[in-house]
Order: sequence, then C-alpha cells, then structure tokens
Amino acid sequence: MSTDRFPGWRVVTGAFIVLMTSSGLAFYGLAVYLNAFSREREWDVAAISFATTVFFFVSGAFGLMVARLIARYDLRYVVVGGGFLGGAALAVLGQVQQPWHLYLLYSVFALGFAGAGLVPMTTVVTRWFHRRRGVALSVASTGLSAGGVVVTPLAKWLIDERGLEAGTPILGLAFVLGTVPFALWLIRPDPASAGWMPDGERSVAGVVIDAPRGVPFAEAAKSRFYAAVTIGYVLALGSQVGGIQQLVRLAEERTDRTTATLATFFLAGTSIVARLVGGRIVAYVPMMGFTAILAALQAVALVALAVSTSTWALLASIILFGATVGNILMLQPLLIAERFGVADYPRIYSRSQFYSTLGVAGGPLLLGWLHDHAGGYRTSYLVAGACALAGAGILAVGGPATVDDS
Repeated sequence: MSTDRFPGWRVVTGAFIVLMTSSGLAFYGLAVYLNAFSREREWDVAAISFATTVFFFVSGAFGLMVARLIARYDLRYVVVGGGFLGGAALAVLGQVQQPWHLYLLYSVFALGFAGAGLVPMTTVVTRWFHRRRGVALSVASTGLSAGGVVVTPLAKWLIDERGLEAGTPILGLAFVLGTVPFALWLIRPDPASAGWMPDGERSVAGVVIDAPRGVPFAEAAKSRFYAAVTIGYVLALGSQVGGIQQLVRLAEERTDRTTATLATFFLAGTSIVARLVGGRIVAYVPMMGFTAILAALQAVALVALAVSTSTWALLASIILFGATVGNILMLQPLLIAERFGVADYPRIYSRSQFYSTLGVAGGPLLLGWLHDHAGGYRTSYLVAGACALAGAGILAVGGPATVDDS
C-alpha cells in the first residue's frame, strides 16, 4: 500500500468488495436458496425459513466473539477466516438432503458471514474516518446493496440453470475469492498501523496520537438511546429481513421467474442510490429522526407488497422498500458511532446487533409460518409492516444521536 496517498479510501474499497460478496451470496442469497430448496426438495417454506432464522441468530451471536477478536488482533485475520469458512459451507450447501442438515450447515455458513460482515467492516471504517464517517460508511455499506444487484442475480441464474448441487460449489469458491484477497490487499486494521491519523492527516514522529475517544460500553448500554436503537432495530430489521428473504418466492408466486429475478435487482439497485444520497443527507438532518422516518416508510412499502398483485405494482413497492433498506442498514452503525464514539465501538455495536439479530432471525421464520398457515404472503407482509411501524415509534423517542459535549 502506498505511503504517499491516504489509504483510507482503499480500505473503504476493500470493505465495499467484502460486503458485496458476503451480502450477495449470504444476506440476499438466502432468499435464492430458500426458493431453490422449496422447488427442488419440496420442503415447506416454514421449515426452510427456520434455517434462515438459525443463520441470522448464529451470525449475531458470533458477532460478539468477532468484536472481541478484532479488538485484540489484526481484523484481517478474522475476515480471512470468515471468507474460507463461509466459502466451504456454501460449497457443500447443495448436498444437503434433510432440513436438519441445512440448519447445521447454515450455522457454519453464519460463522463465515459474521467474520466477513458488518462488525469488522464498519469497525475498520470508523477507525479510519471520523469527520467524514457518514460518507465513508455509506460508500462501504453500499457494497451490501451492490451484492444484491451484481452477485445475487448471477447466483439465482446459476442455481436456476444448474441446480443447487452443481451450482453451490461455484458460489462457495466465489465467496472465498471475493473476500480473502481483497481483505489482505486493501484493508489495514487502523490508521496508526500505516503511519496516518483518521481522515487523512499524517502522523508526526515524536507526537503522541490521542487514544480513540468514546463512551465505555457499560455506560452506553444503560442509556435510553442505546435501548431505543436496539429495540427499534429488532423490529425494523426483523420486518425488513423477513420481507427480503421471502421476496423472491413472493414475486415468483404472484408473477414469474423473470420478475422474481428483477425483484432482487430492483431492491438492491434502489438501495444503492438511496444509501449514497442518505450518506450525504444525514450530515444535515437529525440522524435519529431520519432513521425513524425511514422505518415508517418501510412499513408503507411492506403493506404495499402485501396487497400488490400485478408486476408493475409489485416492482413499484419493491423500489420504495429498497430505498428504506439501503439507509436503515447503514444507519445502525452510524448511530452507534456518532453517539458513543470509537473507543468501545466494536463491543457496543456487536451487542446491539446481536439483540437486533433476534428480530432478524425471527422475521423470516414468522413470515414463512404465516405464509403456510394464513394462505399466502398477504398476512405475512401486513404483519411485517406493523412491526416496522412499531420500530419507527420506538426510534422516534430515543433522543438525538449527536450530543453537545460543551
């Protein structure tokens, strides 16, 4: 890595690519695998949805361990381990023949996803950027949506053409190649390790760099703000991820396979544009209020998906949904970093994310169960919309993200 130019933006690029890979083949890709297992194995949607629940619960729980590891060791080692572990699990995914095999394998896949996911990637970006953190995080986390636009449609095409058994080994290799080399080549654990300070200032020999500032975990965990963000995101992300994971099957049930493929493309494409715009808007508006409004709009989008039956109405609803997805995912780490600082960020964020994962894990299961027992996706998405609206209300009363220390 050159020492003549600030490496922070190369780090952001590395985080973008790693997140694009892990989200495209895991976060968004789970919807593709759900649909394929339902079609090829003729398993109940609820049974497959429980595997998604297991995946997100395990990834959230292991995120706590990831936070401890990256606080003590070079986080690149964690990302490399996650890349190899996730790739190996995905490579043999097509071999499973029983639902319990899927639950076990998804647990391993989740470990890889956590190691090459949001906790290490948002941590490294917050270390490199303080003043321009919103823009840097918006660019890096856009990799999540880019995965849905670039990677997931290719994964769906491959699975549709070759089936799970022949397609997943190729996807497993892609997971490794899209995470490990870029983590080693582009990412550096913190500015000091490369002779820089955050935001592009050169470190000067003999001048001691101030230790990272921030609120200790014990203090942050007792605050109303932390509780509001955590509980609000349990509901907002639970409804969001549940909606995303069932979206391909919903579109295929109501329209056709082509529209189902476009569903992921439109969702992720809209979220890219919205996230890049939101990363700039958030510097000028109250961050917590902005998040609450987005959660309310997500509720509107989920209700629209519940009642849409035509192709155009469905795609229009997906576009609105994607606009909220892009920003809500980005704003949780940004809210935590803005309010509590960098010093204890991995521990604070990973713990909040773990609790949020309870919603993320339950969302797909709830929507899948409602699909099987309430005659389709109408009730599923109406319930998801109600959860998102409740999350918006909780976020609205959490207090400001930016606190005047004077």
